[in-house]
Amino acid sequence: MIPFETIAVFFAASVALALAPGPDNIYVLSQSAIQGRAAGLFVTLGLCTGLLVHTAAVSLGVAALVATSAVAFNALKIIGAAYLAYLAWQAFRAGTSDILQQKNTAIRSRHLYLRGILMNVTNPKVAIFFLAFLPQFADPSRGSITLQLVLFGAIFIVAALVVFSSIAWFAGFLGERLGQSRRAQIILNRVAGTVFAGLALRLATAER
Repeated sequence: MIPFETIAVFFAASVALALAPGPDNIYVLSQSAIQGRAAGLFVTLGLCTGLLVHTAAVSLGVAALVATSAVAFNALKIIGAAYLAYLAWQAFRAGTSDILQQKNTAIRSRHLYLRGILMNVTNPKVAIFFLAFLPQFADPSRGSITLQLVLFGAIFIVAALVVFSSIAWFAGFLGERLGQSRRAQIILNRVAGTVFAGLALRLATAER
């Protein structure tokens, strides 16, 4: 059985890591500010679902392939960067009318959820991070390493869910105030587009 002290330290570290600026929390922040806190929450659920994939990959050893194979790493990197570039293009061409229409579209929730999954799964840095981070807290003397990795992955997902949901709530509150101005809506879109473009460039130039 994993000691409570180990779980507490792991959870605290996970919260700190989730708070550190990165593609995931920046994406939650921008979408919540532009489209409302509900949008940010759906993105958060998508991102956390993507973390389930990474947890399974680490537990099954698949992440090791991404860490050691240049082809696998570059393939995920290209897909992820291309998707971020697509999001940047959408944000730059969106106007205030697009934002208002999106807020009244039920399908948007599913799209945001799927976007969160795709963005997280196609980031090879997350796979490598999980591969390096989770095993540090596992101990063979406590039993199955696979089960321990699954448990730590679940704890990390809970930490990310708490942090990202909080970001979505506060950013949504800010967006509600700025959303009353059409000019502010356009500026938010441009800022989001710039952020996505920067993240795409960062991922495209990432090294293993």
